Amino acid sequence: MMNFIKEPTEIEKKSMAIIAPYVAEYNLSAEETKVYSRIIHAAGDVEYAPLIDIHPEAIAAIKTALRAGANIFTDVEMVRTGINKQKLAVYGGAVKCLIADERVKQCARETGITRAMAAMRTFGAELSGGIVAVGNAPTALFEVLRLIDEEKIMPAAIVGIPVGFVGAAEAKKALSENGKVPYITVSGTKGGSPIAAAAINAVLYQLE
Repeated sequence: MMNFIKEPTEIEKKSMAIIAPYVAEYNLSAEETKVYSRIIHAAGDVEYAPLIDIHPEAIAAIKTALRAGANIFTDVEMVRTGINKQKLAVYGGAVKCLIADERVKQCARETGITRAMAAMRTFGAELSGGIVAVGNAPTALFEVLRLIDEEKIMPAAIVGIPVGFVGAAEAKKALSENGKVPYITVSGTKGGSPIAAAAINAVLYQLE
């Protein structure tokens, strides 16, 4: 029988040791290193390293919001599921997702937009002061950026890492160029719900 590591802490320790050389060249702070490492670990892909983009104020903004009991608003259930809600609840926050809400379904049908986009529109002013985590739908991220520009809704920070070949790279580029809200993103087509959740958890675990 193959000999392999069974203890969870040792598995994570070994994984981070393997990842370390791939992030060492980027002159990161200790906090940024933890975010980079968890993203790479969640993806199982060291090629993420040069693609990760963390706004200089993002980690501090997320920490401040979480400590104040801010909620996290996600585009899909997979992101919501991946975030450590037990640790978040210690500070009074919760993770919210409206993708399956009947109001959102109706809005999407009536306006001809995606449900993820309709969900962010339905959250509306509730997003102000909260943390937005987008891991699947570029349209959700585009809608959040519209709410910021047109309706002056201001999240504390955005973790915007939608995945795919249609709109994802463009949405993330728009996020990094918006300049109004601190963000964590990954340029190009890579991303996904586990990556967005990993980025949130990486900062959440630093509050301990």
